[in-house]
Amino acid sequence: MFVNSSVRLAGFVFFKSRLKWPRPAIEYPTNECQCVVLKRSHTSWTGHKQPTHSEGKTRRVHISSVRFVSKSTLDPAEVRKFQVLANKWWDIQGEFAPLHALNELRVPFIRDNLLTLHGGGQMGRPLAELRILDVGCGGGLLTEPLGRMGAEVLGVDPVEVSVRTAELHSSLDPALRGRVRYRACTLEELAEEDGNEEAFDAIVASEVLEHLADLDTFLDCCYHMLKPGGSIFITTINRTPLSYIFGIVMAEQVLHIVPKGTHEWDKFISPVELETLLESSGISVQSVRGLLYNPLSRCWSWQQSTAVNYALHAIKQKAAPPHQTPAEN
Repeated sequence: MFVNSSVRLAGFVFFKSRLKWPRPAIEYPTNECQCVVLKRSHTSWTGHKQPTHSEGKTRRVHISSVRFVSKSTLDPAEVRKFQVLANKWWDIQGEFAPLHALNELRVPFIRDNLLTLHGGGQMGRPLAELRILDVGCGGGLLTEPLGRMGAEVLGVDPVEVSVRTAELHSSLDPALRGRVRYRACTLEELAEEDGNEEAFDAIVASEVLEHLADLDTFLDCCYHMLKPGGSIFITTINRTPLSYIFGIVMAEQVLHIVPKGTHEWDKFISPVELETLLESSGISVQSVRGLLYNPLSRCWSWQQSTAVNYALHAIKQKAAPPHQTPAEN
């Protein structure tokens, strides 16, 4: 009922404001994922155009020693948005209230998939002995609960004031001492450092992809730092007319759930596109689940439809065993 009434309200807003409907995304059949040419362009903070997915005719080949000096995932405009909000991360009634509520689903989603892969840890610490990288950690809303489950978690974010907020908040909980660390840096800067190649059992990027300048570089860095068989967990927003209604018109312009200008519709990515990029990077998608936020109850729920928000779990493929020639008789 809420969805139907919200759609009618959104239609009224469009009519009164004469908003221009965004150009619809092209959806590709799943069985064509490996050959489709994507036309999403990504620009680095330097202002130079980065290679797009359509500039190569072959699948990308990963080289583990690759360095990421020439590209950046950082978008200065996105950094400025979160600098303004950096002192509000732990206000559960404020702008980040939907992210606090999302923990009810995303934390078990990460925990259960890791337990399936790695088995149980210690009593009360199911993720013990696992190293997790939380990319775009902000104030540590997801970093802390992962640390409380026993994992060694590194949270990174380019907004230094957000990182300082995260450090201050985590220092209030002695149980997080030695388990949770934070760094004010970009993902590619971390990937360049010695000792971070294949260093993490899991990488989490929750509500991050829609703020990046270069998705290719992001996935390259994730592949570089994930252990073989390691997991990547993503929550993000699909690029559909419905996501424009709920993610921008309703959330930002009508209900003011998040500040106006938080999202750009053309930065959203569909599950089909994301799966294509991950698979071409040597990361195999295991599951995709739809998410929906109800602003009346302020709760998230799992949905069959991925038309608005979705969560994805993928695994870095292990290297194929070397070919063995049969022993001669």
